[in-house]
Amino acid sequence: MKLPLYYEDIIKILPHRYPFLMVDRIIEMESDKRVVGIKNVTANEPFFRGHFPINPVMPGVLIIEAMAQVGGVLACLSVHGPMDKEKQTPVFFMSMDKVKFRKPVVPGDQLRLEADALRTGSSIWKMAGKAFVENALVAEAEFVAKIG
Repeated sequence: MKLPLYYEDIIKILPHRYPFLMVDRIIEMESDKRVVGIKNVTANEPFFRGHFPINPVMPGVLIIEAMAQVGGVLACLSVHGPMDKEKQTPVFFMSMDKVKFRKPVVPGDQLRLEADALRTGSSIWKMAGKAFVENALVAEAEFVAKIG
């Protein structure tokens, strides 16, 4: 698949849709090894209405979810290759570990989401993820996902 991957490509790979699709673009990928994605954080994100209206901050769990979705793109494309919408494989978040939040993410930020494969297989993948705003590390975690 030719990079970058945009929304139209990503929805052919992941089952997530608005407002829960947390990946806007995939800009780098090495099959079975590594992926880099982008999430543009805008002021009109639905979670900002309640988290927090006067001082909006992206919930940390959604930053981890964005990392996991980027990792899901890597796993799905590595295992199945390009797919059409009718053959999408669900990706289930199984666990997360070593989660650390370093700085808040606010409207106007662009998250650079990196996921490195630690253990691969046909259905279970373990990855290490990092989220950056500009060059600052804002969050990191290890997570396990099941494909299918």
